[in-house]
Amino acid sequence: MTSLQDQTKVGQRPVVLSIDAMGGDRGPGAVVAGIALSAKVNPDIRFILHGPAEELRRLVSKQRALEGCCEIRDATGVVSMDDKPSHVMRNGKDTSMWSTLEAVRNGEATVAVSCGNTGALMALSMVRLRKLPGVNRPAIAVLWPSRTPQGFNVMLDVGADIRADARDLMQYALMGASYARNGLDVARPRVGLLNVGTEEHKGRAELKEAHDLISAQAQAASYDFVGFVEGGDIPGKRADVIVTDGFTGNVALKTGEGTASLIGDLLRQAFAYSPLSRLASLLALTSLKRLQKRIDPRRVNGGVFLGLNGTVVKSHGSADSTGVSAAVKLAFQLAQSGFGDKIAARVASAAALENDATLLGPKDGTHS
Repeated sequence: MTSLQDQTKVGQRPVVLSIDAMGGDRGPGAVVAGIALSAKVNPDIRFILHGPAEELRRLVSKQRALEGCCEIRDATGVVSMDDKPSHVMRNGKDTSMWSTLEAVRNGEATVAVSCGNTGALMALSMVRLRKLPGVNRPAIAVLWPSRTPQGFNVMLDVGADIRADARDLMQYALMGASYARNGLDVARPRVGLLNVGTEEHKGRAELKEAHDLISAQAQAASYDFVGFVEGGDIPGKRADVIVTDGFTGNVALKTGEGTASLIGDLLRQAFAYSPLSRLASLLALTSLKRLQKRIDPRRVNGGVFLGLNGTVVKSHGSADSTGVSAAVKLAFQLAQSGFGDKIAARVASAAALENDATLLGPKDGTHS
């Protein structure tokens, strides 16, 4: 198959994404259908698709939208959801996940996308892409439906590491603010630190220390620090970025997903209760569809690994074609914005502040 690099014309720079076709609950069919949906609406995306070549060629040949924009890399091994990260790191060189990250490592693609095992993906990403200089613990950031004008808040970490000290939380604030700027187009993000109360005397010692560190960075790093926030502020309009450790963030994420599912089930039960309620559901059909679209987790699918020498988008393992397409859309937006370079610049600036007690913004007046 022709290399994507050979297809790029002079003066054109399509975004190349590296896609792990295997590892998801629905198999490669859902992944190929998902990238085809993205290709139909955006001709500037090119794909390097990783997995068993023969199977992928058969699936890709059925999608006219992928003609000429999808290169297949043969990788016979698959990282299952049950595989331990340590095992994958030792024995995963033949897997589609490993091959997907290698394309980003080698500069052939800008962003990697995978539906596979989260722990294994993070472990391999740290080994193959390496952490940015100055980053102790990478983080996973997600978009959370909210009452803000942009419709979503950024929350991190949601499970990359269950631990986080004050310095880690400060770095999360910097990376989350950069994500909000480049992923949500928020010019000056408001950052909140998740705690058991908004009063400054509440919380563990590391949270109080992180409060001071994040506050000290705010002006130079071009964000507004709103102080401590509570669980109810995660979907609220007080902050655009919610900073927390991976243990708390993952519990909150799973609780939110479960609650959204419960509300959907209760609504369906309520409207099916009687003939009159079924009639009411027909009258409210447009509004119900709007609500369903608004809270549909597939449409905001994709956690972003931050703090690495390369951008990785983690899609839900159960994602269907709609979910995969949403993850690809997010990856494309981040690639177009030069997000990876901006994150690296922001982390480097934070390191300079720690060394010199001074953080300088970009000389051209722009912010990363």
